[in-house]
Amino acid sequence: MMMQIQKRVYEILGQAQGGDRVSRFVDRFLTILIVSNVLAVSLESVESIGSAFRLEFAVFEIFSVIIFGSEYILRLWSAAAKEDSAYKSSFGKRIEYILSFNGLVDLAAILPSLISMFIGSSDLRWIRVVRLLRLLKMSNYSTALEDLGSAIYEERRSFLAALYLFALALFIASALMYVLEHQAQPKAFASIPESMWWALITLTTVGYGDVSPITPLGKMVGALTALIGVCTVALLTGIIASAFTSQIEKRKVLMKAEIAAAFSDGIIMDAELKKIEDMRRRFNMNEDHIAAIIEIISDGKKR
Repeated sequence: MMMQIQKRVYEILGQAQGGDRVSRFVDRFLTILIVSNVLAVSLESVESIGSAFRLEFAVFEIFSVIIFGSEYILRLWSAAAKEDSAYKSSFGKRIEYILSFNGLVDLAAILPSLISMFIGSSDLRWIRVVRLLRLLKMSNYSTALEDLGSAIYEERRSFLAALYLFALALFIASALMYVLEHQAQPKAFASIPESMWWALITLTTVGYGDVSPITPLGKMVGALTALIGVCTVALLTGIIASAFTSQIEKRKVLMKAEIAAAFSDGIIMDAELKKIEDMRRRFNMNEDHIAAIIEIISDGKKR
C-alpha cells in the first residue's frame, strides 16, 4: 500500500502523462510559482517597489518556501518508487535524487531562504541572486539543459577543438594588443591579462566600445581579431546546432525501432506501450508524433 502511494506521488511530481490531470495541474501550478518567484525577486530588487511591498514579498517568500520545501520532501520520499534507478534500495534511490542535478536545484531553491530566516543576514542581495536559481527547477519539466549537456558531450572533441582555437586567438590577440597599444593607452592595455577583456569582447563580436585600438597596427590587429571571432563563434554555434539535430534524429530512429519491435507480433501489449511511453517522456517527444509513427508502422504491417 505504501509503495503504491509513493509511486503515485512520484508520478504526480514528475512530468504529466497523457490524461493524468492531477499531475498536469501540479506541473502547471509549480511552473507558475517558479515564474512568479523569478518576477518577485526581480521586482524586489527595485528599491521603490521593494520598500512599498516589503510585507507582501515576505509573505509570498514564506509561502514559496513552504511549497518548495514540501515538494522537496515528497520528491525525496517518493524517490524510492523510481523504477529506472541504478540502485535497488530505497536509501540508494534517495541518495541518487539528493546528488542529482534536479535534487541539488530543489535544495538550492529553499536553503538560502531558510538560512536567512533562522540565522539572518545583513546583506540580502546574495540571497535574492541565489533565489533566482529556482528558475532551474523548470528542468524538472523540461529536458532542455540535459539535451544541451548531451549534445555538447557527444560532440566534445569538436567542441574542445573549437574552444582551443578560440583560446589561442584570445591569447595571441591580447599579447599583440598589449605590445602595440600599451604605450598609447597604458591604462586600457596595462598588461596581457587586462588586454584579454578587449580581446574577449571583440572575439565574441559583442564590441562594447569601452576599449578600442587607436594605433594603425592596433586597428589592423583589431580588424583581424574581429574576423577570427566571427569564424570561431560561428564554428561553436554550428557544432552545437549540428549535435542537437543529430541527437533528435537518433531519438527518432530509436523510437521507430522500439515501436517496430513492439509491432513484431502484430499488436502492442500494455507493457510494450508503457515502455514506449517511458521512452517518449525520456526523449521529450510529442504524443502526436509518436501516434503518427505507430500509425505508419501499423499501416506498413497490414500491407
